[in-house]
Amino acid sequence: MPETTARIAVYSGTFDPITLGHEDVVRRAAGLFDEVIVAVAVAHHKKTQFGVNERLAMVAQAAQRLPGRVRALPFDGLIMDFCREHGAQAVVRGIRNLTDFDYEAQMAAMNRKLHPGVETVFLLPQADLQCISSTLVREISKLGGDVSTMVHPSVAARLVPPPLQA
Repeated sequence: MPETTARIAVYSGTFDPITLGHEDVVRRAAGLFDEVIVAVAVAHHKKTQFGVNERLAMVAQAAQRLPGRVRALPFDGLIMDFCREHGAQAVVRGIRNLTDFDYEAQMAAMNRKLHPGVETVFLLPQADLQCISSTLVREISKLGGDVSTMVHPSVAARLVPPPLQA
């Protein structure tokens, strides 16, 4: 009997916070791969609203609602090194628009140079989720807007701005 190898994909990002669009991409990837590792970037270069441990917790909570084997792990450094370390054959990237595609195509080409054995798979979230970004979710929330159709209720609860001090 031939030996089978699990097909492992990595979906990396800051996930500050994880949105329903991210969840949709993970759900789609889970249908294509045996395991999806959601690699939550430490993101030293960005000022994040949530620390890495809180972002990992939000992603892990979302993973419980998703089909297939999905887990969240932190990563720092090059995503291709992370893929090599975890035996991944693919990197999954969500594409919302042409701007995303231009950037992601350039990254895919560079990643192929770094690790030719890892393919990049582009997935489109469902149409009604394509306008959602973590940046917009944070901004809308900070301004008191309703983000309940953009993130899971557990994430929305974490985004509630503190009451104004008198």
